[in-house]
Amino acid sequence: MVRPFDADRYLGTWFEVARMDFFFERGLNNTTATYTRNPDGSIKVVNRGYNPQKDRWKTAEGRAVFVDSPNEGRLKVSFFGPFYGGYNIIALDDDYQYAMVAGNDTDNLWILSRSPSIPSDVRDRYLVIARQAGFAVNELLWIEHDKSS
Repeated sequence: MVRPFDADRYLGTWFEVARMDFFFERGLNNTTATYTRNPDGSIKVVNRGYNPQKDRWKTAEGRAVFVDSPNEGRLKVSFFGPFYGGYNIIALDDDYQYAMVAGNDTDNLWILSRSPSIPSDVRDRYLVIARQAGFAVNELLWIEHDKSS
């Protein structure tokens, strides 16, 4: 996990550049995640994506809390009541422009960017990190960003 971590710098909108196939996002493109601070200090999470087969946007709202210290990029997020999943920031550039997030195992991985694309050198560096961590990077889906809301 990333240490030190500054949640306030992480807040805002991130474009999902790549992901492992994930049931709740299956078939979606133009996916983003927007993070804002809740009054209680937790993080409000709004995931959004476009389903081209249904020609409509899908939105899910959740809540993330720090597992230990807020200075560590290790959170748990819930979209369904008391059920939480891991949100572990395993790579983050110094300017908070690119991030790589893993779940609790090697089945869930997301590469995020503040813009709809990611420079090839950052992409290549993150793929090396993911591969070394045991992720099947050949299974990553590269997400299309061609539609605005």
